[in-house]
Amino acid sequence: GSLVVNYPFDDDEQGIAIYSKSPDDAVFQQLALSYSKENTKMYQGSPCKDMYPTEYFPHGITNGAKWYNVPGGMQDWNYLNTNCFEVTIELGCVKYPKAEELPKYWEQNRRSLLQFMKQV
Repeated sequence: GSLVVNYPFDDDEQGIAIYSKSPDDAVFQQLALSYSKENTKMYQGSPCKDMYPTEYFPHGITNGAKWYNVPGGMQDWNYLNTNCFEVTIELGCVKYPKAEELPKYWEQNRRSLLQFMKQV
């Protein structure tokens, strides 16, 4: 897990971790930022220092392929084949949080979700 909004493309022609710009890159960045700006910890860019000390996401967002390469991912497939604009929102450093921690996750992400929906 991590705390970041990742946007297409998740793959690049070289199969390495490098920025892979989509034709709608500016729109994807706007959508990702609309979410991350409302989540203080995410927006700071280094949410999982204890687990991933070198990981840094400026303003809490990243191009998927720059982070790590995912060939054939659903996010890219939907964008290319159905014109569906998808982002992947990673909500925390722990992939499987305990049930009692879910209210905290809600509070950390409630404003982000509302801002994200306003983008429609």
